[in-house]
This record gives sequence, structure tokens and C-alpha cells, in this order.
Amino acid sequence: MAKNGFRIYQGNILLVTFFRLIVVLLLFFFSRIIVYLFNLHYFSELSFGELFNLFFIGLRFDISAILIINIPFLFFNTIPFRLRYNKYYQGFTNTCFYIINCVGLMTNFGDMIYFRFTLKRTTADIFSYLGVGGDFGKLIPQFMTDFWYVMLIWLIFCFLLVYLATRFSVAVQKGKSKSKGISYLLVHSLLLIFVAFVTIIGIRGGTQRRPITIITAGNYTSAKYIPLLLNTPFSIAKTWGHEVLATKKYFSKETDLEKVYSPVHHYTGDGFKNYNIMIIIMESFSLEHIGVFNQSLDNGQYKGFTPFLDSLMNQSLVFRAYANGKTSIQGIPAILSGIPSLMNESYIQSNYSADKAASLASLLKSKSYSTAFFHGGSNGTMGFDAYTKFTGFDHYFGRKEYQNERDYDGKWGIRDEEFFQYTAKKMNQLSQPFLVSLFSLSSHHPYYVPPKYTGKFSKGKLPIQESIMYADYSLNKFFETIKKMPWFENTLFVITADHTSEGYYPYYQTNAGQYAIPVIFYKHKSALKGNPGVIAQQTDIMPSVLAYLGYDKHFVAFGNNIFDPSLPRFSIHYISGTYGLIKDGYLLEFNGEKSTALYNLTKDPMQTTNLVKKNIPVQDSLVLFIKAFIQQYNNRIIENRLTAE
Repeated sequence: MAKNGFRIYQGNILLVTFFRLIVVLLLFFFSRIIVYLFNLHYFSELSFGELFNLFFIGLRFDISAILIINIPFLFFNTIPFRLRYNKYYQGFTNTCFYIINCVGLMTNFGDMIYFRFTLKRTTADIFSYLGVGGDFGKLIPQFMTDFWYVMLIWLIFCFLLVYLATRFSVAVQKGKSKSKGISYLLVHSLLLIFVAFVTIIGIRGGTQRRPITIITAGNYTSAKYIPLLLNTPFSIAKTWGHEVLATKKYFSKETDLEKVYSPVHHYTGDGFKNYNIMIIIMESFSLEHIGVFNQSLDNGQYKGFTPFLDSLMNQSLVFRAYANGKTSIQGIPAILSGIPSLMNESYIQSNYSADKAASLASLLKSKSYSTAFFHGGSNGTMGFDAYTKFTGFDHYFGRKEYQNERDYDGKWGIRDEEFFQYTAKKMNQLSQPFLVSLFSLSSHHPYYVPPKYTGKFSKGKLPIQESIMYADYSLNKFFETIKKMPWFENTLFVITADHTSEGYYPYYQTNAGQYAIPVIFYKHKSALKGNPGVIAQQTDIMPSVLAYLGYDKHFVAFGNNIFDPSLPRFSIHYISGTYGLIKDGYLLEFNGEKSTALYNLTKDPMQTTNLVKKNIPVQDSLVLFIKAFIQQYNNRIIENRLTAE
């Protein structure tokens, strides 16, 4: 040890390597604590004992991730050559070590904030998400400005990494070693084999038959708390370049499978109605923001942030529904094609995105519908233009087609107020009948509200809520405009959300509440009114619209016609390796092999009591149903059977 404690240890290269990896492990552990503290409201139900247990088990995943990302460092320091002790070689090796682990820590701290939007650790789909378009060059500086403290904490941890790791140093070789070349090579070759063996065991997470994966975390806790067990480098590494779906054989006979669940819809029709269809998808419009659905909050004083939508719902058929995912790129195919994203990446980004799949646009082409998709974002954003074209939309109208940069918000695209009016004008030029989908934009971070409306909208308890009111205001002005259009009374409007936003009230942070969105059917002077009190999901929209029109052909969609009371009402989603099924008043969580949680949503809406080991009779039927759903979903996508042809 050097004087003044400058060095804690100096000497054997393998011990130095080990001690430095321990430093990284400690920093990973403390980064998990910071992620927890910055999202305390979401994890507030955990007791100290439960939290300690999660953090302790999380070390297993930390060790695996650290060994994965540090394979180059381990290799450089264990190859059986004396070159390892050269000061320039050590300088190169150390630089690799610091860069690799600083990047690993950066991904962990990125989830301090990003977790609030996705409720999972970032996976490898983030790279394909960034690669499918968008003004990310302009958005990243905005994120860094809004969340500057994340960068500061990361820099502090990088400093700690360098400071602590340099307390351990290799005794750099000066001159030639006196040890014999053959004996040195033999001994250190054996040490290399030993280190490689230990590293493999560590990466696998133990000596069990199968390596640990994201799904493994479901063996220790419910889906809600899996992000506390995992770390982001592990999640990215375990989803990188892997086939995301596997063929399932829960049912050996196709006839038995079809009896439990089939996504093939056999509509016979009773005279087709040439109604125009407009699907309005409001960015991040969680159920929490809507006053009509939350009249008991704040001792009955809750007003919500959607006054226009509240008024429209009094004249509509309204469902307390659930999103099938947590991102826009998952929501769009669920709404327009009836395809949820039950994998670690969205269907649009997956290896199966080129599968032949139907959509409302492609199916209604046979009925001579003209079709268009409107989104004020930069063309290419999240691949929506390519997806809509591939699935049969005739036209895509985005920022490029808008051709007026004065209305650009500087981040995502054209402001909702102006773009909605542009949409109304363009719709007036479409031949009837038409199918139009409009996707809003302004209620996306950084939650743009035009300066001229400063003070007009309530700010609420969440940063997004002022922009929710602005989007609702824009929607109101849009309806004021289109009510004067000749096609208005012959148009069925479906209004929903692409996904939820960050939740504030406890229910909207639960495993079920974090997916709660509205699904609204409105047609002027029609019988579509009321609240049936049954659940719906995004994938129900396509089959329901087609049923309402009297569509008379077969098609595939992983949802049901909500107008048919004889069909099962359910919602399904996937997050952190766990499937969630909401059905028959229960939430079942299933990891593909076994049930991990069961909650009675009627008696226990806050999902505090896990009934999975209580032998509840309904559990068997729920497990049977979700197995059938997964088998139909996986196998049809793998085999490219997403059409009824």
C-alpha cells in the first residue's frame, strides 16, 4: 500500500481486475437505489424488507451485466502474456474499462426518467426506435435541459468510478521478467481458463440449466417491481439480436386451441353501411386525465383536464379500456391492425414487421374507401409513414405535407391546433366513404403549449396535464370546424389514446391502472350512448368498427367486437417478460411458464393481495385462456398467418 492511502492495493493483475469489478458492482447497486428514489411514488407500497430482498436478488443480475459488458477488459487483463504489464497497454485497457462502465451507468441513469413513461427497463428496442425516424437531434438537448440532474448524477458516478478504480493498480513491469517463459505461459493459461469459467457462470447467473433472462426476474416479484430487480445493461444485452418470439405448443391439437381462443373473425354482415370512419388517437391521454372517469378523486372535486372530451362522452358510447402497450409505436398497430406487441420490441420494429397483415385501411379498400393517416410529426417518425403505407393507407400527411414551418413546435412537429385544422381541410377533399386516422402530438414531452395560451390551461399535478388541456382544446376547435362539413353526420368517430402517461394517483400506478385509457364511439344523432361497464382494449377497435359497418368477410385481429355481449371481454399486455391478462374481474400475470400473480380487481383495485397461491377457481380458466392467446399470437406471427386467407 502506498503512503497516505493513495493506493488500496497494487500488484497482481487478476486481483486488481477483481477489485475494480467490485467497484462497478457497488456503483450499479447504488444506481438502483437512485432509480428507486426518483420513482418512489411508483414503488411506495414496498416495505423495507421487500425492498432489501429485491436489491439483494438484483445483485445476481448486476453481476451478469457487469461481466457481459466487461468481457473486453477481462480478456485484456487475463491473456497469458507479459504485455499485460506494459504501462501503455494498461493505459489502453483502463481507458476501455472506464468508457464501457460509464456507458453502462449512463443507461441505468437514463431509466431514472424514461422508466416513468415505459414502466420497464430500457431494452434493445430503443436502438431500433431511434433508428425509425424523428427529430432526436433536437429532442436530446431538450431532455438534457429538462433533466439536467440526471447528467449531473451520472458525471458524479463516473468520477467515483475513476477515483475508486484507480485505488487498485497493476504493478507495471519494468524490464524483463526473470520467470521462465513456458512455466509462465502454462500457469497463466490455466488462470485464463479459470477466469473464463467463472465469467461464464457469472453471466449465466449460476449453474442452473438455463441462463437468467428478463423473464427470470418474474420468479422473484410481480411485473410492477421487476425494474427494481433488473439493471438496464442487462435488459439491453438480453434482448440484443435475439428472436423475440418462440413457437408455443401449450395445445397439441388445433381444434382444442380454437375452442379456447381464436383471433379469426367470421363476420357474415347484415347489409354494409358506408359510414365514414375517423380514428382519433390522442397522445398520452390516460384515463387519469379525464374528469368523467375520476369523479371520486380529490373528495369529488377532481375536474380533469379534458373538458371537451368530457362533454362529448355524454353523447357517446364510452368504455373504460386498456392500452396494449406503453409506447406509441406499440399502440398504432394495436388500434389500426388489431395486433398487440407481446414481445420486447414493438411489432413495427420486430423481425416480423414485413408479415402480411390486415388493417382497417386494407380491409375497407374492398368497399371502395379512400384512406389517409394524419400525424403532424416529422415524416419518418417512429416509422409511421412506412407502416401505414405497408398496411394499405392511400395517403400519409405529416410535417412535410403541411408545408408551413411557422407552426412547427421546434421539437416533435406541427402544433395540434393548426394541424387538426389542416386535417379537417384535407378530409373535405377526400372521396367518400373514407377512413381517416388522426394522431395528435402536442401532449408528448416536452409538452408544448403555445406562448399565446400561457395561463389559459390548468397545470395540474403532472407536467403533461397543461398540454393535455391544450390538446383537448385543439380537439374541440377541430370538432367545431368539422360539424359544418357535409360528411360529419355520416361519420363514426372513435377516440382513444396511444398509451398512458406517467401516473399520479395510486391506482394509475398499479399493474392494471398504468394501462387505463378511454375508448369512445361517437356518431351524431345515433344510439351510441352510455357506459356499458365492460372493459375494452385497443385491439377491440378494428373488429368493433368492422362489425358496426356490417363488414362481411373474415379477418384476423387479436381483439373482439365490443358490440357483441356474447364475446369475452379482456385486455392483454406484455412488459419485462411478463404477460398481463385482465379478464373476469381479475388481473393474471404469467411469465410464459407459470402464473406469478393474481389480483381480484373488483375487491382489491390497488392490487395489494397476490392470490396466485390461493387456488382461486378462476385462475385455471385464465391460465388456459392466456396460453391459447399466446400460442395463437406467437405461432401466427412466426408463420406469417395474420390474414384469414
